[in-house]
Amino acid sequence: MRVVILCGGAGTRLREETEFRPKPLVEIGGRPIIWHIMKLYAHYDFRDFILCLGYRGNMIKEYFLNYEAMSNDFTIKIGADRKLEYHGLDVADDYKVTLVDAGLNAQTGTRIKRVEHYIDGDDFMVTYGDGLSDIDLNALVAFHRAHGRIATVTVSANQSRFGVVNVKADGTVAAFTEKPKTDDWINAGFFIFKREFLHYLTDDDSCILEREPLQKAAADGQLMAYRHQGFFYAMDTPKEHAYLNELWRSGHVPWAVWRNT
Repeated sequence: MRVVILCGGAGTRLREETEFRPKPLVEIGGRPIIWHIMKLYAHYDFRDFILCLGYRGNMIKEYFLNYEAMSNDFTIKIGADRKLEYHGLDVADDYKVTLVDAGLNAQTGTRIKRVEHYIDGDDFMVTYGDGLSDIDLNALVAFHRAHGRIATVTVSANQSRFGVVNVKADGTVAAFTEKPKTDDWINAGFFIFKREFLHYLTDDDSCILEREPLQKAAADGQLMAYRHQGFFYAMDTPKEHAYLNELWRSGHVPWAVWRNT
């Protein structure tokens, strides 16, 4: 099953990092966030990726053209008998990566539509290039195949931005909960679509996946939600970037299932 990763946004709220590079190349623990995302999929043996490029997409192309050199030690012999030898190659990084310029100003739905001719098979996966999770992708696939609808979206329990204080009538604090989870569910990405879903998308730049396409699929009774109870975190601001790096430095890295098992 092919994995489509949306890599084209400008990441304006992370401008101090994205002014000179695309968000998928912003580093967590010394590795681009897209590296972490692909390691998650590869852990479940999904290794065939399609990257929808846009803002500074040439830098993502350069990263993958030089992936082995940038990810490993190597010895190079320069001259007429040029030879390049990599050391410590990770066999887990055995990927097929198709990089597609989907348009600088294209929205998320448009980007998926524009890679349609690279998608084969009955089902394909889609995710964002800035979200980390410890989701069990095999369980997600099983859920998608069991319900038989066209589309599956992973949802995660929402967490309040603020602590909640339960105050009695006399002013006594009965309970204090720091940033509790609410009863709401948020879009965590990690979609699976049947090929039929592509008919909900259009090729004009303004097709936003999260609006009319998914809203129409829901209205048609064709969208199901997979409830993920574990870790999910999207990197959209400098504070979120710093938090993920702090987790990496602390050694508590819940999304790194490839090294936690």
